[in-house]
Amino acid sequence: MNKLRLYLRLTRLAAVLGVGALLAASLVPIERLTRRDLLGLRQRLTRWFLARLGNALPFRVSVQGQIPQKPMLWLSNHISWTDIPLLGMLAPLSFLSKAEVRTWPLAGWLAHKAGTLFIRRGAGDGGLLNQQLGRHLNGGRHLLIFPEGTTCDGAALRTFHGRLLSSAIESGVDLQPVAIRYVRGGQRCDVTPFIGDDDMLSHLLRLMRSDVAEVEIQLLEPIASNSGNRNDLARRAQAVVSEALYGAQPVTQAAA
Repeated sequence: MNKLRLYLRLTRLAAVLGVGALLAASLVPIERLTRRDLLGLRQRLTRWFLARLGNALPFRVSVQGQIPQKPMLWLSNHISWTDIPLLGMLAPLSFLSKAEVRTWPLAGWLAHKAGTLFIRRGAGDGGLLNQQLGRHLNGGRHLLIFPEGTTCDGAALRTFHGRLLSSAIESGVDLQPVAIRYVRGGQRCDVTPFIGDDDMLSHLLRLMRSDVAEVEIQLLEPIASNSGNRNDLARRAQAVVSEALYGAQPVTQAAA
């Protein structure tokens, strides 16, 4: 029975990925013919696709809080690659991701076609990247970043880095803190975190074999970007996400 469930889940997932690939491929000739930036359309199609992808994963999702009606820079804690479809189904979002994701088979290509912005660790191009993020936000589009810079197991937060928040300050775009938590059997889920030496295929198979987990997403009170410098804003966002996840006592893990 467990094998049958796994095969059915993988079949559904493959079908969703196939539809996503067709959608992404169909945009290429349209962009070439019109010579226009279709990022707005790509965001809407990506949201539709991520909703189907999220539904193909073994999760039951609950959302608290209000979806912002104006463009914001979303800041979320980061546990797994699954954060992206589960958060991306909430609003037309673009993501900032590590450059390695661009090389992943199919997933990297889909992320690129969806308008994901990629960052190289230690590349020293923070100023240029902030300009790129600023142009995106000034275009009236939501953008989500993971300010911890890596995934964690969900037991604690890593430090929120503020170097990419200059784009929001300069654009006058407020911050939308987000807390995401995976729960299994009333306890922190130990299957979903994508950490350490995990590879995509092994993690996917482990996840798809597992029972359904609960996912709790909290959209917290927005933070005005003109209410402090980038480091102040990062600390405040980290504090409210930590309180939502762990209560009044901050739980922070030192950066590796």
